[in-house]
Amino acid sequence: MQPAPEEARRDAAEDAQWSRPECQVWTGALLLGTCLLYCARASMPVCAATMSQDFGWNKKEAGVVLSSFFWGYCLTQVVGGHLGDRIGGEKVILLSASAWGFITAVTPLLSHLGNAHLAFMTFSRVLTGLLQGVYFPALTSLLSQKVRESERAFTYSTVGAGSQFGTLVTGAVGSLLLDWYGWPSVFYFSGGLTLLWVCYVYRCLLGEKDLILALGVLAQGLPVSRHTKVPWRQLFRKPSVWAAIISQLSAACSFFILLSWLPTFFKETFPGSKGWVFNVVPWLVAIPASLFSGLLSDRLINQGYRTITVRKFMQVMGLGLSSVFALCLGHTSSFCKSVVFASASIGLQTFNHSGISVNIQDLAPSCAGFLFGVANTAGALAGRRSRGRVPGWLPCRDHGLLDVCVQPGGSHQQPRAMHLPGVREGPAGGPEPRPRGPLADRPTVPEDPAPSASGTALSLEAPCSWPRCEQRGSLSPQEGAVRRPRPCG
Repeated sequence: MQPAPEEARRDAAEDAQWSRPECQVWTGALLLGTCLLYCARASMPVCAATMSQDFGWNKKEAGVVLSSFFWGYCLTQVVGGHLGDRIGGEKVILLSASAWGFITAVTPLLSHLGNAHLAFMTFSRVLTGLLQGVYFPALTSLLSQKVRESERAFTYSTVGAGSQFGTLVTGAVGSLLLDWYGWPSVFYFSGGLTLLWVCYVYRCLLGEKDLILALGVLAQGLPVSRHTKVPWRQLFRKPSVWAAIISQLSAACSFFILLSWLPTFFKETFPGSKGWVFNVVPWLVAIPASLFSGLLSDRLINQGYRTITVRKFMQVMGLGLSSVFALCLGHTSSFCKSVVFASASIGLQTFNHSGISVNIQDLAPSCAGFLFGVANTAGALAGRRSRGRVPGWLPCRDHGLLDVCVQPGGSHQQPRAMHLPGVREGPAGGPEPRPRGPLADRPTVPEDPAPSASGTALSLEAPCSWPRCEQRGSLSPQEGAVRRPRPCG
C-alpha cells in the first residue's frame, strides 16, 4: 500500500488534469501558438535578402543577424522549463508570447532609430531568441501536468505540427507581403497575429487572478506549490536521462542540418528544378506524419503495449529510419527520388514528438520542463553549430562533387564543380571539354600512363582554395574518379 502523502499527491495531479473538452480547446490554442512562434521566427529569414539590399549588408553581416537568434535561444531553455514547473507552463507561454510578439511587431521601427541597423536587428533577434527559448520547455511542463499519459503523444504531435505549418505560412504569405508591401509588413503580420492570440488566451482560457499570481511569483521569487525537493544529482546519474539528452541533441542536429542545407543541395544538384517543390513538399508531408505518429503511439498504448516500448519504437522511427532516407538522398541522380527521400526523412523526424519529447514527461513529470530544457539546450547548441561553419561535400551526380565550405557568419561562396574526365571525347567527336573547377589549370592525364618506378599510379593533387584548409583531392588515372577529400583541418 502506498503512503498517504503519495496517494494525496497523485489524486491532486489527476484532479489538475484537463477534461476531454478542455484538452481539445487547449490543443487547438497551443497549435496556433506554435504556428505563430515559427511565423515570428521565420520572419527575418524571409526578409533577409531585401533587408540586406536596403541596409547594405554583405553575406557575413546578414549571417550574423540570422544566427544571432540561437545566441539567445540557447540561454533560456532551462529557465523556461524551471519556471513552467513552478508557476505553470501556460502562464510562461502567455507572458513570453506577449513579449516576443511585441518585439516582432516593432522590429521595423528599430530601423528608424539610427544608422546602426545591423546592431539593432541583431539585438532584436537575440531578444526574440531569449523569449522564444522558454516556449517548448514550458509546453512540455504544461502537457506533463495537464494531459493523461495515454493522450500525450497525440497532443504533443498535434501541437508540434504547428512548427511546419508556421514555416509554410510565413514562406507563402510572407513572400506575398514582401512583394506587395515591403519587408516591414511581414513583421507587422506575424507580430500582430501573436498579440491577438495572446489576447484570446488571456480572455478565454486564463483567468486574471492566475496571471497576476504568476507575475507576483516572478517579481518576488516565491514558490507557488511545495513539491518535494528533486534529487538532481541522482536524476543525472540515471542512464535514461542521458539517453534522453543525447537523443534530443541528435534529433535537433539532424533537423537543423536538413532545414539549413536542403535548399542548397537541391539548388546546386538540380539547377533546373522548381524551388517551391523542394521547399514546400517535405514540410507538407511532415504535418500529417506528425499527427499520424501521435495517433499511432496513443493507440498502441491503449491496446496494452508498454509505454516505454512504444516510446522506443517511435524514437527508432524518428532517428533511425529517417537517417536512412537522409543517407539515400545523397546517392540518387533523380530529382523525384530526392524529393521523396527528403520528404520521408523530414516526415519521419516528426515521430520524435511521440518519442523523446513525451518520454521526458514520462521520466519526471514533476520536473519535465527543467529536464526538457537541459536536453533542448544541447539540441539548440547543435542547431547553432549547424548554421555556422560546416565544411563538407555534397554529392552531385551531374557534376561530380560540390564543395560547400560555409564561413562562420553563414555566408558561403559558390560551389565549385569538380568534373570527372570519364569521357575522353567532346560532343559529336569534337575536342575533349576542358575541366573546370580546381583541376582546370592542371595538365591532363594521358590515357595509358606509365607506372612510376615504385609501381604506383601517377596522381594529380587538387588543393582546396579555402584559407587555412589542407583539403586535397587526388585523381587516379586508372580509377578515373576524384577520391573523397579529407576533412578540413
